Amino acid sequence: MLTVALQALLLIYLLALCAWMVSLSKNDVSIADTAWPLYILIGGAAYALAASQTGPRTIVVVTLVALWAVRLATHITWRHRGKPEDRRYKAIRTRNEPHFRWKSLVLVFVLQATLAWVVSWPVLAAVVNLRPWHWLDSLGVCVVVAGASFEAVADWQLARFKSDAAHKGQVMDRGLWRNSRHPNYFGEFCVWWGIYLIALSGQNWWALSSPVLMTILLLKVSGVALQEMDIGERRPGYRDYIARTNAFFPSRRRQTSQVNHST
Repeated sequence: MLTVALQALLLIYLLALCAWMVSLSKNDVSIADTAWPLYILIGGAAYALAASQTGPRTIVVVTLVALWAVRLATHITWRHRGKPEDRRYKAIRTRNEPHFRWKSLVLVFVLQATLAWVVSWPVLAAVVNLRPWHWLDSLGVCVVVAGASFEAVADWQLARFKSDAAHKGQVMDRGLWRNSRHPNYFGEFCVWWGIYLIALSGQNWWALSSPVLMTILLLKVSGVALQEMDIGERRPGYRDYIARTNAFFPSRRRQTSQVNHST
């Protein structure tokens, strides 16, 4: 199993190298976001191809990961088309000049590829699990499908909102965004906890590192914390949105007057 995992890591690094070379030609490392779900897909495919036996669990998990990865990579690519380098990467570039073009291979691409490899571990755990289908498998599939659908709908709603010039500078607080400030991240959270449930059907507790890492990334690193670092300055209405709406887990919207009274 370790050999298969390391072979997958090598393939993921090769994809990261290709993405880095594209970033050099464009002088824009934003392509790293598109590459992220593809790293995990490459890892999952490598696990499946190296498996001695392929059962329904392997087919289901790899199919779910493929649908999630292709959808997300396509969405990110479409969202970034015609735009300059993402402000997050601009900030990293500024902090690491001179020669960021070369440093970015390790600071951005190798780092993200390694994290994606860890996130892919439940897929490996599911592939090597030859036990009969378990109720945890069914529960995990339901959670993955629900999470991926939630994420896709949230992304679509936000893209539709931003496509209307009349909404420029406004805060998206409709649809799924009414009850969570980051419903797309919540959907992603569900995807990886769902895949972990499938891995858990084979008592592969070690795969827990994947959803835990993803949760930390979504809440404290590249997700909620980073997105909201300065958004209140760029969009004044966002402060009121924060007062009324949970950051991550969807919940009933709070009344602003009640929030102000309680504080």
